[in-house]
Amino acid sequence: MNYGIDLWGNNNFLIEEGVVKVNHGNKPSLLEITEKIKATDLKGPIILRFPFLIQKQINTLYNTFQKAIKENHYKGKFNAVFPLKVNQYPQVVESIIKCGKDFNYGLEAGSKAELIIAMAITPIGSPITVNGFKDNEMITIGCIAAQMGHNITLTIEGIGELKSIIEIANTTSLKVPNIGIRIRLHHQGESYWSKSSGMDAKFGLTTPELFEAIDLLHKNDYFKYFTMLHFHAGSQIESIKPLKKALREVGNVYAELKKMGAKQLTKINIGGGLAVEYAQHPNKRLINYSLEEFSNDVVFMLKEVMDNKGVEHPDIYTESGRFIVASHAVLVAPVLELFSQDYQEKLLQLKDTNPPLIEELINLNSSLTKKNNIEYLHDALDHLESLLTLFDLGYIDLRDRSNAEILVHQIIKKALYVSKDDETPSLDLETMQVKMQERYLINSSFFQSIPDYWGLKQHFPIMPLDKLDKKPLRAACLWDITCDSDGEISFNPDAPLYLHDVDLNNEEYYLGFFNVGAYQETLGMKHNLFEHPSECTVEFNDIDYEITHIKESNNMFSIIESIGYDSAQIMTTLKNNIAFSQLIREEDISETLQTLEIFLYQNGYLRTTHQETDS
Repeated sequence: MNYGIDLWGNNNFLIEEGVVKVNHGNKPSLLEITEKIKATDLKGPIILRFPFLIQKQINTLYNTFQKAIKENHYKGKFNAVFPLKVNQYPQVVESIIKCGKDFNYGLEAGSKAELIIAMAITPIGSPITVNGFKDNEMITIGCIAAQMGHNITLTIEGIGELKSIIEIANTTSLKVPNIGIRIRLHHQGESYWSKSSGMDAKFGLTTPELFEAIDLLHKNDYFKYFTMLHFHAGSQIESIKPLKKALREVGNVYAELKKMGAKQLTKINIGGGLAVEYAQHPNKRLINYSLEEFSNDVVFMLKEVMDNKGVEHPDIYTESGRFIVASHAVLVAPVLELFSQDYQEKLLQLKDTNPPLIEELINLNSSLTKKNNIEYLHDALDHLESLLTLFDLGYIDLRDRSNAEILVHQIIKKALYVSKDDETPSLDLETMQVKMQERYLINSSFFQSIPDYWGLKQHFPIMPLDKLDKKPLRAACLWDITCDSDGEISFNPDAPLYLHDVDLNNEEYYLGFFNVGAYQETLGMKHNLFEHPSECTVEFNDIDYEITHIKESNNMFSIIESIGYDSAQIMTTLKNNIAFSQLIREEDISETLQTLEIFLYQNGYLRTTHQETDS
């Protein structure tokens, strides 16, 4: 089973020898990388970063658009910026700047803090665009960036922002930045995020407001700073059709503005929206286009409108973030517990003399074969119903009931196992797989690491890191370690996840969550005070790879301080309470304090399992 890697993997990962490998360099397995990191005593979930995948996506984006420009004889150029809101973490942004240097790749900021990051990290000359609502301070910071020599464009989201730019420029000696105007299009997208486009969108100018802006630019001799027209068709655009309509509309607006005297207007920014495939099953595919189709449609549509209007072809800008970074990060989390462990055969407590139906189950369990498995399965289920009735009537005791549940569970597992190679599994067995779901407890917080699953029900590709040469038989439901019932990825028969039956007493079992590099880290919440996972970067050289930038998840004291508690005061209170406790012997006080302090300076994820504790 390949877990749909051919649908979502983009040839970034491959399955060989029963493990998932990185399809780059010496092709190490994710399991090998994980075990090397775990050997440093890092506990809990880990985010693995692969900068080469950022480089791959930037190269692909630019090369594909440049190819479309050449094939369509388009006269404008292509450039792009990365929206910081998608992932602001330092290792990500620094990789983006490094990987995009040859293309003059820039950054987009949507807040004051993001703008400061962009000013500090973007090379002079590479573009910076500033979107979102702005106050006078943010506009002033943008003017300072221009004064520093940055190629910065402030995108106007409302008339008030344009008035502020003019006022600040007229009352200071700061340089006027480039001005962009976002327009509110009539056409609306079709994805979950379609509300970010159309006439009811949060951002952008209506047509009457656009004319008001043009008048302001004319009256104040600021038309010369108006260089970019901006629109946004929505995030994660799943269908190409709405984009084509939006391109035709914005192309005509651009051409009309040029005819109205906007001589310095030379750029159309199509915003973000390039989608990423998250589906693991063909019937759940999200995207109906390729990057080649996307780039060709953008170039062709704008060329056609401009040629019809007799206007020079504009430079094309994009702000695609998800496409650039989603694939670069893999969340690896260990399975802590399988809740069917309560039904292991070694836990049977058979009596010298067992009820007849228990003896029948013992016989069925020992003699089940591929030939008789369906018949024996039916018998076992019937016997279990009878035994549960006998328990309710008081004819068998609790030990008998426990033995019955264990034996039937074992019979079901054996029936699944002996039939694992059947091309057309029995309908009864398929139903039983779903009915007998295994609950896998994952050392992770879904609210922290994949909040889009919890908030939007967005699926992420999930697969084990090894055992991929063995057929997984257990219909899997995933539970995280938060104290919240919503911290669960339920089994979905329409998009099923099957995992392996493993003995966690004797082996580790790691799950990989893929395409989590966009939005998940920035949106993750401290539910139950679980912090951002540990992270590391995997860098490749000519012959091997190196694990760098290892950063452990914040310790519990740091987490507590981050929400306003005084950690010193907490520690003083704990020490006093321990010192004066009547339940702790005086000779044990020092050791108790030391133990507690060790725990407080560890991260908040679980460090042991019940199995490890019991063994």
